[in-house]
Amino acid sequence: MAESLLSGIAEGVLGKIASLALQEAVAIYGVENQISELRETLTAIKAVLLDAEEQRAKSRRLQVWLDRLQDVLYDAEDVLDEFECEALRKQAISRYGGVKEKVCRFFSHSNPLVFRVKLSDKIKEIQEKLSRISAEKDRFDLNVRSADNDVVHSRSREMTYSFVDKSDVVGRDIDKEKIIEMLMQSVDDKNISVIPIVGIGGLGKTTLAKLVYNDDSVKEQFKLRMWVCVPEDFDLKKTIEGIIKDATRQSLGSFDIQQLQMILQEIIKDEKYLLVLDDVWSNDRNRWNELRDLLSQGASGSKIIMTTRSSEVAFIMGTHPTQNVKRLSHEDSMVLFKKCAFDEKDREPCPKLLEIGNHIVEKSHGVPLLVKTLGCLLYTKHEERYWTRMRDSDTWNLLEAKKDILPVLKLSYDHLPSYLKRCFATFSLFSSDRTYSSSGLACFWMALGLISSTREKATSEDIAFEYVKEFQKRCLIQEVHEIGSTLTFKLHDLLHSLATVVAQNDCSIGISNFDRVPHFLRKPTSKRLRAITFHLQVDGVITREFVRMCISKCNHIRYLNLSHGSFEELPSSICKLKQLRSLNLRENKRLKTLPNTICELQSLLQLSFRGCSKLVDLPKNMERLINLRHLYVTTRQKSLQENGIQYLENLQILEIYECNNLQVLFEGTCRLTRLEVLRIVNCGRPISLPFEKLNALELLTVDSCKLTLTQENKSSFPLSLRVLVIVKFEQVTELLQCLDGACNLERLYVIDCPSFTIVPEWLSNHIHLKLIVLYECPNLLFLPQGVQSLTALKELYIEHCGELSKRCQPTTGEDWPIISHIPRIGLDFRDVQWTED
Repeated sequence: MAESLLSGIAEGVLGKIASLALQEAVAIYGVENQISELRETLTAIKAVLLDAEEQRAKSRRLQVWLDRLQDVLYDAEDVLDEFECEALRKQAISRYGGVKEKVCRFFSHSNPLVFRVKLSDKIKEIQEKLSRISAEKDRFDLNVRSADNDVVHSRSREMTYSFVDKSDVVGRDIDKEKIIEMLMQSVDDKNISVIPIVGIGGLGKTTLAKLVYNDDSVKEQFKLRMWVCVPEDFDLKKTIEGIIKDATRQSLGSFDIQQLQMILQEIIKDEKYLLVLDDVWSNDRNRWNELRDLLSQGASGSKIIMTTRSSEVAFIMGTHPTQNVKRLSHEDSMVLFKKCAFDEKDREPCPKLLEIGNHIVEKSHGVPLLVKTLGCLLYTKHEERYWTRMRDSDTWNLLEAKKDILPVLKLSYDHLPSYLKRCFATFSLFSSDRTYSSSGLACFWMALGLISSTREKATSEDIAFEYVKEFQKRCLIQEVHEIGSTLTFKLHDLLHSLATVVAQNDCSIGISNFDRVPHFLRKPTSKRLRAITFHLQVDGVITREFVRMCISKCNHIRYLNLSHGSFEELPSSICKLKQLRSLNLRENKRLKTLPNTICELQSLLQLSFRGCSKLVDLPKNMERLINLRHLYVTTRQKSLQENGIQYLENLQILEIYECNNLQVLFEGTCRLTRLEVLRIVNCGRPISLPFEKLNALELLTVDSCKLTLTQENKSSFPLSLRVLVIVKFEQVTELLQCLDGACNLERLYVIDCPSFTIVPEWLSNHIHLKLIVLYECPNLLFLPQGVQSLTALKELYIEHCGELSKRCQPTTGEDWPIISHIPRIGLDFRDVQWTED
């Protein structure tokens, strides 16, 4: 399945070639013509790549050809990144160099002339390989294909049909009755009525549609019933032909589309019909509109049921609320499992097998197709040891045994746009039992080069939000919640298995320790690794030897997570990973020193020392990290002035964590003009903040710390501030006074602050406030009357606030009249008012 990644990799390389950053870097070294040739050759190969991927399984020679292409694409990606790295390095030298010794020490291995020759030779070698690969493509009789964002390529599909054995279906009675009720509703107008059924593959969308389609009351209501499995690309001619064939039992393949349209209109004219459009993939609104216009010739009250895995398709086509097919309850799953795993003659199945089966069903997560697969696998097995082995094996092995559900799930992956395929592959690095966020993924995907940080008017967080939304629409993630500008979600373990298969060598995760060298570092492909991370904290794995091995073996690593390690010193050879974009040293409790060579990593976007409690000093010359966006710091220093952090012009997020000696961030010149997020957490001494310099600050968190609040910095509080989070902070009233002149606040959180007794009357000046959270502020007595004038306020949560909680009780509380206009109100973890805007 890894071949599906190739189109995405090829498109990524072409996108990088076209980027402004690379064009500028290439111009510096005068290799524009070579890069242009590379682009032309790769474009010619990409034109037939989709067809080659589809035919891969049919030809061993084609498999070898595609494997060679993958290797060259990785090489091309690495070389292009090298150009950007060196361009960034030159910027740092130009900006902070000037002393010959410093320049030599900092840049000795990258003489511009030597580098140009070296890179020119690499490009030439890649171009020669690509040329040979391009010439060989003609041997395979490949067709030129254009990639559609919604349907990557056509393939033969398992056609669905309308018959269903009701005795084989459990847990769908309520869903069935809801849909039938909608079908029975009388409609006066001629508009087409469409009921969408949505869910991931294997949940039983088609089965539910069959139950409804074959219900006696539905048959009575609709004398004309038709069922068609819609082509992946929503080909109008094939769809119409399929509808006619189901209605008339005649195949009209020789007719043109004009003739077919006339026949369809004649069939449904003045007929009250029910049509099921099963397994719709394409979101082509124009094709749907054409078909809808044809179908409008039926009688009033005609209905359409459509099934799809995409909520976007459901939104385009549906006229009724979407019917989301949920997972079966454990009880219903057990009923289905017993039907498949035990002979009907066995009225009392073996209790021990039933107990083991109960655990096996828990692993199915309510997916009917998987429950059936497991049950059928066990039907002929009566030995307890077989059932136990099945119970304790990995779900992926079970899926491989029957090949039932994975191909179904893979269809959802195949239909992803190419730019999302590699993003989905990174889910192989995740754990299926944890919650993830779009903002966290933004850092990860940006480090891997899967999203652009330079897209006009869109941050990496914005793009990651859009990507996660796309996965949600395709039912590839679950339990999705929107919290402010972030989406949180979980990953089903079956989809994690799918991601693991499609990822293969594109990224890797190491979770074991074998002779102090994890298995993935023993592979020849380790040089291809882009990401190393651990989703489990395994003692003794991340040692100094392991870190050295990563540096020496994984030359092109982009994302390196060494958190919770057991080493005292980071090797100075870290500077060799010049393409490294994210370095996570979080919670390394033994780490004492960091090499200054870390500042030679100009490609770094994210750097974290958070929780490194023994770290005495940060590296010198951190201003050389000119590309750094996110920085998380724990140190024993009193000031960050000498490290150059104040000159990081691209820094967007700065977190100061457990810096118990810190008194001053920095003084004098400050160029943090793009700093949007500042968090200060668990710092023991009062810290002075240069508020007047942070004119882009949008989010400020102060948690379990103290601030030096002078009249000067009170009056220069950032007007750009949108979110203020105050936690366990004694100076809460004093800090809030700083807001008196700043009127752009949108969200305010005050948490666990016993010293907070009065909400300032001027809070009503903050007319943009959308959310207020007051939690565990027991001495807060009342809200100001001005809250009533905050018309933008949509959410108010008051939890464990003593007297205030009583005053805000619905209808009876003294403060209820001033808050009752707020659409959503939570009081002591109860939703006392919940209305839409």
